[in-house]
Amino acid sequence: MRSNKKNKQEETRSTSNSINVIGVGTSIEGNVKSNGDIRIDGTLTGSVETASKLVLGNSGKIIGNVKAKSADISGTIEGDLSVGEILFLKSSSKVHGDIRTDKLVVESGSEFNGKCEMGKQTISMDSAQATKQNQAVGQ
Repeated sequence: MRSNKKNKQEETRSTSNSINVIGVGTSIEGNVKSNGDIRIDGTLTGSVETASKLVLGNSGKIIGNVKAKSADISGTIEGDLSVGEILFLKSSSKVHGDIRTDKLVVESGSEFNGKCEMGKQTISMDSAQATKQNQAVGQ
């Protein structure tokens, strides 16, 4: 029993420290959910959710909504972003959608078309609304 508990702890640690990569030239249709970091240099049509960091490279494109703890965006996003801590929009980034984040850094040259809500209250309200919507769907 003791070794089983230890194996679960090691498994949890290894999945939370993992780095998931979608490489250049790769196209995926569907939703991606992870506890570890995600790097996207290809194209993803669907939502992305990570309890860690999202990195979208220069050639990366997401057509769908994004939810992450933190994010560095250099590519293109067509959808809404919800980032719990800090969102970096690099000079090559293009975001067409609404942003909810605690902190935002925008480099000169980046494109952003949408509305932006900032602050810890914004993120906690986003989580509370999602919980209410999930409960309503389940009824």
